[in-house]
Amino acid sequence: MPDDFLIARNPDEASTLPYLVRIPLGEHGIVLKSKDTWPRTSKVYCHRADGWPDDADVVVRVPTRVCVRRGAAIELVLDRGRESRSQFVLTHVKGREAIFWQSARTAKQARPAVRIPTARAAGAAGAAGAPGEADAAGPLEIVVDAHERYAWRFSQQQVSTRKQRLDAGDYAVEADGQVVAAVERKSLEDLTSSLLNGKLRYALAELSGLPRAAVVVEERYSRVFALTHVRPAVVADAIAECQARYPAVPIVFAETRALAQEWTYRFLAAALRETAAEAHAESRMAGLAPAGPVSEPAPSTAVVRAWALAEGLAVSDRGRLRPEIWDAYRAAH
Repeated sequence: MPDDFLIARNPDEASTLPYLVRIPLGEHGIVLKSKDTWPRTSKVYCHRADGWPDDADVVVRVPTRVCVRRGAAIELVLDRGRESRSQFVLTHVKGREAIFWQSARTAKQARPAVRIPTARAAGAAGAAGAPGEADAAGPLEIVVDAHERYAWRFSQQQVSTRKQRLDAGDYAVEADGQVVAAVERKSLEDLTSSLLNGKLRYALAELSGLPRAAVVVEERYSRVFALTHVRPAVVADAIAECQARYPAVPIVFAETRALAQEWTYRFLAAALRETAAEAHAESRMAGLAPAGPVSEPAPSTAVVRAWALAEGLAVSDRGRLRPEIWDAYRAAH
């Protein structure tokens, strides 16, 4: 059979997987049943098929540039402009083999097995007033930079958003009209390019001028070492250098877009609450009565006797000093 990547209609009409996929690997290739013809919006579940039919109804035939197995994955690169790179991941679920067909986009969108909580962030309640006070002003308001493309909506959080131009960061909270905390959002690709062209260092310098700031990445840290177009070690070193130079601005890898959004929401809420707590403490300190100047300690008898002798005044060697000696010392000092 030719070394082409083939997709045909599954002749088994009772199957829930309507396509057959032939991967040109090995002498006879690997044939799988597939739910779709390409992993465009999500991973495609596949299952091993008995074989490739002689009268297959082929719907896709593409020459193959690369097809190689690396560990538990089969890397596939097709000879076409779009939808050319993908991989088949062989794994086991509950003791049974499972095969998932994914592209770079669907792998990035994959969500971990976690559930985003719907509870309000602790810092969002009472953030506008003194610590412990109820928040009567409604949900937390997050300012979104006017230039932010495909901005987070915070649809799973109790948040209202407002767009305006931000000097630093993509998302921020304000107190008394001043930005008190901001978060810069990055995808892994954006983080990599901004590290290599130096733009991230300027952004971190601006963020470090705020009371509180952070950079959140919509990817896991381990993906840094899977980069193919740049040396992973160079990117990892650049991340470490930026973090060492600007320790007050943490770089957080939040694994997915949803988790990055959740982390940002809770960070901004906590930052706003800390700002309110600091302002409350300063106002209490300002209301305390001043203690007044500290008076000089009274001189000892030995000091006054030594002064009197130096001035030629008649004093006894021992015992109390006469009142006029004390008056003369106070007048002189």
